Amino acid sequence: MSSTPLLDRVHAALATVNDPEIKRPITDLGMVESVDIDDAGVVHAKVLLTVAGCPLKDTINRDVTAALDGVEGVTAVDLELGVMTAEQRSAMRESLTGGAAQREIPFAKPGSLTKVFAIASGKGGVGKSSVTVNLAVAMAEQGLKVGIVDADIYGHSVPAMLGVADSRPTQVDDLIMPVPTASGVSVISIGMLKPRRDQVVAWRGPMLDRALVQMLADVYWGDLDVLLLDLPPGTGDVAISLGQHLPNAEIVVVTTPQEAAAEVAERAGTMAEMMHQRVVGVVENMSYLVCPHCGPEHKLEIFGSGGGRRVADTLSARFGAPVPLLAQVPLETSLREGGDVGKPIVEADPSAPAAQVLTEVARTLSGRSRGLAGMQLGLTPSSKF
Repeated sequence: MSSTPLLDRVHAALATVNDPEIKRPITDLGMVESVDIDDAGVVHAKVLLTVAGCPLKDTINRDVTAALDGVEGVTAVDLELGVMTAEQRSAMRESLTGGAAQREIPFAKPGSLTKVFAIASGKGGVGKSSVTVNLAVAMAEQGLKVGIVDADIYGHSVPAMLGVADSRPTQVDDLIMPVPTASGVSVISIGMLKPRRDQVVAWRGPMLDRALVQMLADVYWGDLDVLLLDLPPGTGDVAISLGQHLPNAEIVVVTTPQEAAAEVAERAGTMAEMMHQRVVGVVENMSYLVCPHCGPEHKLEIFGSGGGRRVADTLSARFGAPVPLLAQVPLETSLREGGDVGKPIVEADPSAPAAQVLTEVARTLSGRSRGLAGMQLGLTPSSKF
């Protein structure tokens, strides 16, 4: 029979292992079914996966084995992986949600401490998804817990940009786990919920609303510091649904420098005001190209100039409150390459000018106090005068 101190050390080591999807200790989730230590110091442990064929079982195997190997007095690890029963999964789901009713969006609750930023644009092709992904990764590098909802139902390019295009979320009963990424950002996308990656999404308003609610309410996000939503371009159904379901979301408008893009970007910002949401800033993407011959002192304004400043000034005048131009992000080959290979530029090439600009925007947004200005407080008068 093993000594009590050694068994205590083994349990303490297991408590340091987090489930890679739920981000909670496996001991808290009821995933450790049994632990025994024989006289030779060999730990015999059985850990239960949430579902058969769990996509991250190798990660769990590796992390548990590494944690136990590091315990003083343990000579070897004999780890068995099992699968939770339906009753155990139900109990875990109950524990995670606290018995809350389904279809409840945690970020819409008055007491939610998660900052919610929706990244919007008036038109497609301005790099909105690239901005979203890089902001998320930069915030994660600052030590924040970050999630992304790829709400661009028709475009859903975020998973590919994070290197998880072929990943599928794990489902525990009717609770969906967001897909973890190498950068620490958790993501869910309609593309992950389709039977096939190449399947076309051809939905109208009610289905789009239902998809957005599912990604917000039926996904177990845990305690996020920041949630980013990559919105479809324009002022359509998803933008309206977002305003209805997450009125506390703050909007970042992405545009490019040319006049045509700036004009439609102003509409996206105005849409946010119509839904009683606050526009916290404008990002001008593809602002300029550093001349490959002359260096940083010569900026080639391929798409013109002034679009971001125009959008910020127009929205400031329209709202009667300052809407800052948060950044002018330069055109860079490595920014495009990072999106193609699933390695965002702030992670793959942090010294690049675009990466530095986006990192600074992330720092500005994450450091903002949400405040109460422009927020619906849900107050009702108790009596009439």
